Amino acid sequence: MKQKSPSSQPQTLAAAAAAPSRSALGQLSDMDLRLLRVFRAVADCGGMAAAELELNIGTSTVSRHIKDLETRLGLVLCRRGRAGFALTPEGQKIYAQTTQLLAATDAFRSSVDEIHQRMGGQLQVAVFDKTVSNPQAHIAQAIALFTQRASDVALNLHVATLNGIERGVLDGQFHIGIIPGHRNSDTLQYSRLFDENMRLYCGAGHALFGADHSHLDWDAVRALPFAGLGYHSPNLQVSQRLQLTRMATGFDQESIATLILSGCFLGFLPDHYAQSFVARGQMQAVKPELFQYDCEFFAITRRSPVASRATRAFLACLEEAHAAQGATAPAAALLP
Repeated sequence: MKQKSPSSQPQTLAAAAAAPSRSALGQLSDMDLRLLRVFRAVADCGGMAAAELELNIGTSTVSRHIKDLETRLGLVLCRRGRAGFALTPEGQKIYAQTTQLLAATDAFRSSVDEIHQRMGGQLQVAVFDKTVSNPQAHIAQAIALFTQRASDVALNLHVATLNGIERGVLDGQFHIGIIPGHRNSDTLQYSRLFDENMRLYCGAGHALFGADHSHLDWDAVRALPFAGLGYHSPNLQVSQRLQLTRMATGFDQESIATLILSGCFLGFLPDHYAQSFVARGQMQAVKPELFQYDCEFFAITRRSPVASRATRAFLACLEEAHAAQGATAPAAALLP
């Protein structure tokens, strides 16, 4: 029997090591994109059961899709159990890449529609918290105009935090955002739409509720516990500039309203949003001729790449719907 050369095995191993390694994923398929969309929805909703309504499929199917994606990627993307749902560190990285990939896919579809001189696909619009009750906001009218002019576009409307909307527009998750102005980014374009009046409120259990406010000034208010938003916003800017005593923090308007209703804190709220609490005797504006400020709301889009036809059309509808309300007039300065 002819024996193999002692050097043949090392040569074989060396050749294998020199061979190019294959990608763990290989080529992306339509099914991969579908699984990634399911994964993004699960991550956005905070769990599989919560994503059931968003995706319009059963929880067991959602779970199977996530398992299929984990098998396809060779990674554990999320933990689910008694402790609740959470993305793994690998899942967080895949989520970030998924957001970019799906945004690029949508942008490609929009580019194809652009070449064909048509509007189609989906438009993702994000609006800041508690704007629907603002009489100066005419977003619903803009949606009606857009629906008439671009009936083939599926409109998806999101409500998110100010920072979440900015990030979403920058990374392509949202095509248009509507936010209060608080800082400018060179990578975003801004179109002014409407104003919002913010007033200082106290709850029914607060010492100022029903009291005489005529003697109050900013120094008196600084001595009282204040509840403010915990992210960069006009609310945060004003409270820091006025050196208000922040003793509680909320991360949306509803949380600020809840803190005010406790009777323990003062806080700024949009006057249109607080109106229902005032009417029920649960809340009162504190010397509104003094303790107030106005903020401007803008539609934001990315400067690059060039916005799709649908995005430009919706922006035009927003501007048209707000033009009759004198949105180009200068807003009141922050007080004091």
